[in-house]
Amino acid sequence: MRSKTVLVRVNDSIGQIAADEWNNLVDSDCPFLRHEFLLAAELSGSVSPETGWIPRHLTCHDESDKLRAALVLYEKSHSWGEFVFDWAWANAYEQAGFDYYPKLVSAVPFTPAPGKRLLLRDPADTQAASALLAAAIKLAEETGCSSVHVLFPDADDLPLLRDAGLHIRKDCQFHWHNHGYRKFDDFLASFSSAKRKKTRRDRRRVTEAGISFRRLKGQDLDDEMWKLVYRLISVTFMRRGSLPYFNLEFFAQISRTLPQNILVILAEKDGQAVAASVFFESNDVLYGRYWGSNGHYDALHFEACYYQGIEYCIDTGKQVFEPGTQGEHKISRGFIPTPTWSAHWLQQQEFYSAIGNYLSEERRHVERYMEAVDARSPYKKDEIQGDT
Repeated sequence: MRSKTVLVRVNDSIGQIAADEWNNLVDSDCPFLRHEFLLAAELSGSVSPETGWIPRHLTCHDESDKLRAALVLYEKSHSWGEFVFDWAWANAYEQAGFDYYPKLVSAVPFTPAPGKRLLLRDPADTQAASALLAAAIKLAEETGCSSVHVLFPDADDLPLLRDAGLHIRKDCQFHWHNHGYRKFDDFLASFSSAKRKKTRRDRRRVTEAGISFRRLKGQDLDDEMWKLVYRLISVTFMRRGSLPYFNLEFFAQISRTLPQNILVILAEKDGQAVAASVFFESNDVLYGRYWGSNGHYDALHFEACYYQGIEYCIDTGKQVFEPGTQGEHKISRGFIPTPTWSAHWLQQQEFYSAIGNYLSEERRHVERYMEAVDARSPYKKDEIQGDT
């Protein structure tokens, strides 16, 4: 595909793109968009035609064939593992006699973390960004895909997505922000008295149960330890009738290729592992991802998934903790509503127009919801906890 002097190429594997060139487009602090992460997803078979994720990554090259920009892109035969829900759209499409699948999705598989989606060597290169989005729409038209979806883009990407004709969808997650806390008690001091007492009571229950915690980085996690951790986190998925989206081979590989970006917090009782939480990290952000336990332990979920993560952020100077999607129970643990975004283009014009109207109404609902849950924040009313 060419646009004047811009060449856009469709790549059927991230392995077709040189790792150093790809990573030069990516913020070195962002683990999920790095070549190593995306390659591990493919090589492990977690992302494959068999799992309904077919790589269609778009790369933009200059006249010397040097990589100028890129868009992570997959052809999808379902909507699982996306965390931006379009099941109702799919049903309406199919009831009208159209095929909603396949569709094209720009997202990090199974990873609802906001980040750049238009990867540009030069941040001001709007020509390359526009060429990538035009190529994605053209690819959808040529291959019979119903739509193009860009999930969890940075707010900085939104003007270019709008200019390309995509409708913008607003949602929210709950994030924690570090306000210069030196220790966990400084963080608790920002809570109202009742909320502070409840948090301390939760943490005390875990301690009184004889549970302690170990922090393990990528280099500390050999294949045997990953088998243990994977077995624990699989319990959470099996309760829902499935297995983790990423398989054991994926975790073993990224532990070797991205050891600095992996953190496992292991809960132990009487010298035996009873629970594990898997996190990714950058210099400034901690991302909570997976958790599981071999039994029920009072308040352990909150401790392993939230309080231990907050404590780690304070100890290491991280500014933000993103624990994943959904979960209003995060509010009382100090996480605040934070907007997230997605962008959507559909081939069928009548559906495209209808969804645009729906998203306008949905945005008003999301904004009212964010205001309502923010009012239940545990922070003292004079505390300023971040932008919503």
